[in-house]
Amino acid sequence: MDILETIVASKRKEIEPFKIKSPISRFEKDGFFWEIGNRSLVQQLLIPGSTGIIAEFKRKSPSKGWFKTKEQEVEPVVRAYNQSAAGISVLTDEPFFGGDLDDLIQTKVVTDIPVLRKDFIIDQWQIAEAKAFGADVILLIAACLSPEEVKQFATYAKSIGLESILEIHNEEELGHCCDEISMLGVNNRNLKTFEVDINTSLNLISKIPAEKPAIAESGISSTGAIVTLRQAGFRGFLIGENFMKETDPGKAFETFVASLKNETD
Repeated sequence: MDILETIVASKRKEIEPFKIKSPISRFEKDGFFWEIGNRSLVQQLLIPGSTGIIAEFKRKSPSKGWFKTKEQEVEPVVRAYNQSAAGISVLTDEPFFGGDLDDLIQTKVVTDIPVLRKDFIIDQWQIAEAKAFGADVILLIAACLSPEEVKQFATYAKSIGLESILEIHNEEELGHCCDEISMLGVNNRNLKTFEVDINTSLNLISKIPAEKPAIAESGISSTGAIVTLRQAGFRGFLIGENFMKETDPGKAFETFVASLKNETD
């Protein structure tokens, strides 16, 4: 199995006992489930002058190991992100990325911009869980879902007030797109090999439906890359490792944004 297949197989085993303990109906019967305010990432990306940056909090990756251990508090990092980012992405997968749902809910509490739960969603139950823990947006990865599953999951997400990003890596996966999807992300990292090439985004942008805000993901380490991607038509730029690898991710983000503003003014 490649790494994506390994992660998905692990995820199926991981969620089964939780689905029994806390079924979707239990989430939906909780009044708080429907009272959680939803923040729109689509709107944030379309605001004139938006940085478009979706700044990510992740503790480790399968390819690079640990960036920050469990001792790293999420609050100071996401508070810094909150100042200028269009949204915040939080990795919640524990076995491979060192995250957890506490990182997600803490982020929601101390920020006022949209929060994306980034995980490997393979079951509708995870979408209800995301909503219950404060997510505004979910990620649906075409490489591990069928077109029918994407439509089903995006439809359910929309019904409970969540936006969705369909993540693709090649033109073939564009066939997974449907009306219910809110945004379309292009991952420059091949999830099967972990190789990164920003040209993946540039080669696919012309094929993305104009009504779906386009987001470039992974491999964005310079302000010049954002300028190039924005000129090509992208509205969002998901950046994680570039900040999290630094001693002070929040400060690294602030410096990056200042440099971006100088370059675009």
